[in-house]
Amino acid sequence: MQQQHIPDLKAYREQAVAWLAEHAPRFAGAAREGRSGEEDLQLARDWQALKAKHGYAGITLPREYGGAGRTELEKIVFSEEEMRYDLPLLYFSVSLSNPVPIMLRHAPEDYRRRLGPPAIRGEHIWCQLFSEPAAGTDLAALRLRAERRGDGWVLNGQKVWTSWAQVADWGVVIARTDPTVPKHAGLTYFFLDMKTPGITVRPIRRLVNEPDLNEVFFDDVFIPDVQRLGGVGQGFKVAVETLMIERYAVTDESGYGPTLEAFVELARHSRINGRPALEDGEVRTAIAQAFVERQGLRSIHRRAVTAMAAGKEPGPEGAIRKLLLGRTRQRLGALALDLRGANGARFNPDASQVTDFARSWMDPSLRIAGGTDEVLINTLAERILGLPQDYRPDKGLPFNQS
Repeated sequence: MQQQHIPDLKAYREQAVAWLAEHAPRFAGAAREGRSGEEDLQLARDWQALKAKHGYAGITLPREYGGAGRTELEKIVFSEEEMRYDLPLLYFSVSLSNPVPIMLRHAPEDYRRRLGPPAIRGEHIWCQLFSEPAAGTDLAALRLRAERRGDGWVLNGQKVWTSWAQVADWGVVIARTDPTVPKHAGLTYFFLDMKTPGITVRPIRRLVNEPDLNEVFFDDVFIPDVQRLGGVGQGFKVAVETLMIERYAVTDESGYGPTLEAFVELARHSRINGRPALEDGEVRTAIAQAFVERQGLRSIHRRAVTAMAAGKEPGPEGAIRKLLLGRTRQRLGALALDLRGANGARFNPDASQVTDFARSWMDPSLRIAGGTDEVLINTLAERILGLPQDYRPDKGLPFNQS
């Protein structure tokens, strides 16, 4: 990774704030109300195309592939300001955070130039085919088979919890290419056209009725070897690289649930025993705890991203941020519902998780996607605190013997 010049972030933020104030209201909040899923997706594509036209899409991705070629710090600044609006961002949250960047790092040059620009403009959506019914937390335990055939591979098996697979044009997928070696060593990473014959996508109904999750089935799906990312048997390494990108894509607490400021405003207008909730000691303690956590996490994140801008690889600190952001989001959501009393039990099916505490509390996705709480705690224990690893009875054994 090359060292990047650290830009004038104050000036960049001012430009982003002004640009968003001019354009975002046409795509956010009230502009989304009453739209069907297809109409909201089209609005998201239009917003993405407008950002690309003005240099705010794929901010850190190379210019030659359609990105803006700017720094991680500028990406964070723009994301912080963009998330202040209720924009249709979720359709591209996986696509441009994980699969597209990893494809642009490892794919052949002709694919980068052909697939990068339409993804950044919002014409293509990418999905990430990692988890399986028996392999999510332990990604290396996956069973989707990829068998060599001619100049490519044939895939058979199943993936699950795949976000936006039903509208995806392309995807990245990890498969087991060698079951005779230890589980981490027998995986290979590919990218594929989601319209390839043999792929079946089935929706998963969620508690909050979001339409994002799916099961994906592979029946004799052929992938050319040229669509392999990394070496044969090196898929786990590329997968970890992808997940590190995902954890640093979580820029702040906003965008994944109502902000701390929104909670303070709710407490300001709520009452406990006839008095303002802001005067209650437990409420004030919760606010103070969330504020201290937020400031600490922002410091960790900015230090890590500054190191990345200087050419260093991200470390395990991303696990701290993701762990606490998910927990804090649900903790404040539960307290917000308590403050609303009986009204807290009402569920608005048209509300956004960015603005609605009930929907945010009911949706634990931030505590699952990209590593569950338990996985993150293990990462922190082993890689930061230096504690011994968990006992792994299958360590070193061939996958087909474990």
